[in-house]
Amino acid sequence: MSVLLPGSIQRVLVTGGAGFIGGAVVRRLLNESQIQVFNLDKCGYASDLTSIGEHERHHLLRVDLSDAEATAAAIRQADPDLVMHLAAESHVDRSIDGPGVFVSSNVLGTFNLLQAVRSHWEQLPTERQSAFRFHHISTDEVFGSLEEHGRFSETTAYDPRSPYSASKAASDHLVSAWHHTYGLPVVLTNCSNNFGPWQFPEKLIPVVILKAVAGEPIPLYGDGGNVRDWLYVEDHVDALLLAATRGESGRSYCVGGSGERTNKQVVESICALLDQRRQSSAPHAALITPVTDRPGHDRRYAIDPSRIQAELGWQPQHSFDQALAQTVDWYLAHLEWCAEMRQRSGWSGERQGLKAGHHSQ
Repeated sequence: MSVLLPGSIQRVLVTGGAGFIGGAVVRRLLNESQIQVFNLDKCGYASDLTSIGEHERHHLLRVDLSDAEATAAAIRQADPDLVMHLAAESHVDRSIDGPGVFVSSNVLGTFNLLQAVRSHWEQLPTERQSAFRFHHISTDEVFGSLEEHGRFSETTAYDPRSPYSASKAASDHLVSAWHHTYGLPVVLTNCSNNFGPWQFPEKLIPVVILKAVAGEPIPLYGDGGNVRDWLYVEDHVDALLLAATRGESGRSYCVGGSGERTNKQVVESICALLDQRRQSSAPHAALITPVTDRPGHDRRYAIDPSRIQAELGWQPQHSFDQALAQTVDWYLAHLEWCAEMRQRSGWSGERQGLKAGHHSQ
């Protein structure tokens, strides 16, 4: 699905554009438009610009949103018609070990960005002001945990359970408040679990691929029955650009791939794909090893995407199985990149998120 940007949008600021989803958004904007793309990113442990490469319309602004002055200066430099806010600390296990970083980045960072963007928007000429949008990208985890039936929608009450999801819920509320109090034109989206190429190797699908390839035990939390709704990253980018350019101001949209799978099913699917692609003395599934569950592990997420489908015409273009096969093939072809990312970040694949009750800042 190719999304045409309206002529009123000439300059787009993407926060977190050196991350997994943000990088996919930046690539799409560079490949399918002629606009100037400003990529505001603090370039943390999971950041990488390899997928973007050199491009004359790509402008990197190396800024940490927790720095209010630097954030305001970046907004003045970018002079955006559209802001797509993807920058966030997003790994639940890391939020258990060190919640302070998540509050600083996701809550204070969003506040600083909103203040800078409001100042920018208020001084725009009337025509640019009326076309301006601030698009805040969030997660389905703010809604808490579902029982066996039902799905999250835009009217689901917030009930975050981890430091990560609580920090994202707080940022959602700030964005909504800036719309209602100051009139800032905003759009919110809450998405399910993303996967695809260029994802930092600490997330579930790349972890399983890399552990299996190395012949190491594949960790499976608890009984493996936790359910997630999986969304291929390129389908998510389609939804984000539709919401940013055609979404109604003040409205939120839930984005899900209708790809519900238990963690055990996902791990077993990856192992089956690897059995087809790499000869091994035993099935890769023999490496699956149950481990202690994550503290406060939400049991089930599922998204009802009816609103964005009905109002904006979005549909995912990839089935879970098709996209998973593509993703496995990509990681097998980019093992060197994964090793470089792990080395650069200082993370060597060890388990995270078991320090419940540990008072780390």
